[in-house]
Amino acid sequence: MSGLAGLGVLSIAGVASAHPLEEHYRTVVDVVEEGADNEGNESVTPVLRDLVDDDTLLEFPAGRYYMDEQLRFTDFENVGFVGEDATLVPASYHEFDGPQYRLFRLGTSDRPGRDLRFENFDVDQTADDTGIRVISAEVEDGLSVRRVTIRGVHDSGTWGPGLFNVLDSDGEGHVYSFRASDGGVHVDETPNEENMWRGPTGIMVNGTHRGTLVFENCSLGGFPDNGLYASNETGRIDVDGGWFENSATASIRLAGSVGVIRDAVAAVTENPHGANGQHAIRLDGGARFELKGVTVDVPRPNGDAIRVMNDVEEATISDSEITVGHRPNTGIRLDPAAGPLTVENTDIEIHGSANAVRLLGGDGPGADIEDVRITGDAPGTRNRHAIYCERDDCRFVNLSVNQPGDDKRRGLELRGEDYLVADSEFETTHTPIVVNGGSGVRIENCSGRSLEAGNSLRITSDSGSVSLANNEFPDGVRDDR
Repeated sequence: MSGLAGLGVLSIAGVASAHPLEEHYRTVVDVVEEGADNEGNESVTPVLRDLVDDDTLLEFPAGRYYMDEQLRFTDFENVGFVGEDATLVPASYHEFDGPQYRLFRLGTSDRPGRDLRFENFDVDQTADDTGIRVISAEVEDGLSVRRVTIRGVHDSGTWGPGLFNVLDSDGEGHVYSFRASDGGVHVDETPNEENMWRGPTGIMVNGTHRGTLVFENCSLGGFPDNGLYASNETGRIDVDGGWFENSATASIRLAGSVGVIRDAVAAVTENPHGANGQHAIRLDGGARFELKGVTVDVPRPNGDAIRVMNDVEEATISDSEITVGHRPNTGIRLDPAAGPLTVENTDIEIHGSANAVRLLGGDGPGADIEDVRITGDAPGTRNRHAIYCERDDCRFVNLSVNQPGDDKRRGLELRGEDYLVADSEFETTHTPIVVNGGSGVRIENCSGRSLEAGNSLRITSDSGSVSLANNEFPDGVRDDR
């Protein structure tokens, strides 16, 4: 789609600098020299509360820093928290003083900060009931969070590890290598039982976000709500690289004006929370989304590999690989009211009785499926066709569909109007191409071979016009009109 041309992952200029960090702040403080205990015996929050100020860098030397209450600092200018082999140790849910939700609350939606740096911390949540939101950061502009690693399962039932919002529409933020690979447990298995819906989300972006946020090389294990969840209606979210797996609802779930996912891996290998559905990637709503170079690996599918919801105006998936295991779940699903979809130069391997590509909505505004290769031994037991299309005005060009699975597995089913199928090869167990009530169909320069008792092309009795040119259909055409 032309509207997505040139839509790349942003780099946040100016957040990182070649100059020593100390040169960016009027005041630089060694928190241990000022009384913070780095042996993990006494809470450091009171000391940090006294030290934090505008234009101030707090440096954490090597050691363990115990925290049993949150540090709240809002409406700030140019604040930094930087560790050097520093580990934050949260108190347990039962021992935490005050709100049991956060270690650092830096800015709020009504009192955001500006220019925040938070980097180089391990967070030790390996003790029982110590899961907590490490950082809640809401800034107008200038967010930099780097190299934060949470160790241990989030098992307290409170909010998930990170919340990030950039409130100025021209503002920018960069979250690099934020890792919570051990995931979290369902709230019903925690001391906060019945006080949350499902439990924590790994990384949250909410409705106050309006600027641009880049998540680079982040990693999230299975969380009981979502993995990376952007529920904003405006602003841009970029996901550049990283690994996201096994969360309920979706491991990556995006909304907003614009979203880009590039070179990331989304996987479903298990269902640790007994979720009814686990989409690897779900696009909820917004103007434009681009997925480029993504790897979606769902050997134990429990939802669509990629789902494009009704409120998405335009989406492109390119240069990607999708593998779906033996349960009947779709590779790419386009919901009925969603805008146009482009899928190009993408490999889909599917082994369950489902559609590799499912294009819903007779009134939907088209789709372009080009240079797509579909393989795997999916049977036709539940969903016969590798590609199922209800939409009008779609193009299927340069496809390679090889579906040798049993129980009458087929290739392409067309149910709408105005189609071009060109320069494509189909080899399927049963009929490779079916025009089922479709009309205005052009099939050109294609080959279709049925491995068992089927025709190369079937046209049902309620179909309209179908034109054929330069095709190789060795198993004949069955025309019931």
